[in-house]
Amino acid sequence: MTITENKPDTRPTLTPQRGGLLADRAFSWWTLGTGLLVLAILALILVTTVKEAWPAFTEMGLRYVTEDTWDPNPGTGEAVFGALAFMYGTAISSLIALLIAVPVSVGIALFITELAHRRLRGTAVTVIDLLAAVPSVVFGLWGILVLAPKLVPFYQWLHDVFGGVPVLGSVFGEAASGRNFMTAGLILAIMVTPIITSICREVFGTVPQADKDAALALGATRWEMIRGAVFPHSFGGIVGAVMLGLGRAMGETIAVALVIGGATNISANVFEPGNTMAAVIVQQFGESTGTFTAALIGLGVVLFAMTVAINLTAQAIVRRAEARMRGGVA
Repeated sequence: MTITENKPDTRPTLTPQRGGLLADRAFSWWTLGTGLLVLAILALILVTTVKEAWPAFTEMGLRYVTEDTWDPNPGTGEAVFGALAFMYGTAISSLIALLIAVPVSVGIALFITELAHRRLRGTAVTVIDLLAAVPSVVFGLWGILVLAPKLVPFYQWLHDVFGGVPVLGSVFGEAASGRNFMTAGLILAIMVTPIITSICREVFGTVPQADKDAALALGATRWEMIRGAVFPHSFGGIVGAVMLGLGRAMGETIAVALVIGGATNISANVFEPGNTMAAVIVQQFGESTGTFTAALIGLGVVLFAMTVAINLTAQAIVRRAEARMRGGVA
């Protein structure tokens, strides 16, 4: 004789159909609302900043983005607010940062995901995360007190080597001090490397193992496997990581303000001092009034517009590249 125990039924049960539909509908409306809320906040920020900057836009007109003179307190005449020099400084320092950070970040991400031993991966990820947690002012102080003075002899060596070469001679000119576009770019590269590395590492981790095993089984070397299986699958994510790092570089304030030199300057020489839009805002906002304040807020509007334009361009590039990879028409 067998005795059966009455055990409670622990199997999951489906909710009633009506309740499930209501929950799905509520979740759908909630996600839609949160998405629209983000767009509404961005729109309000844009409208508010444009409204505050309108006096400067009205006074300067198109010259606000074509004039390279920034003189809020002239001895005689009226003030001139031209953002072109700061737009140039933002672009050149961010470009230097990406040229240095992107290869390093992608290499670190590939090392962690494809080459590093399992025990070493955790240590490497921790170090990268700690680097991302360092405050920007610490990078700025280290840059101005330690890095900038030590880089001057190296900058001078580059000038001595490339000074007589066409084009490169104008890029690597005389270095009067260590506070310049190049130093700002180096500091920004260190700051954006953890961001780009972390995102690339996550993207590389989504590549199907079967694709990599198939490439290796066909006789591909490890580099050929990475080039043929990992990069095509991860292209969109890599571009997204670069764009996020670029946004961080373009919007950085304190660290750049400390090491870039604070000059209103447009020059091909990366060893000359300059300024960026974000840095000049933090440097001069406390002493500004009236139209001067509006002009500084206008720099924020221009920076926002540049960021949006760059991201839209990157999305278009990703769409065309992915279409080509799939064999479609771009």
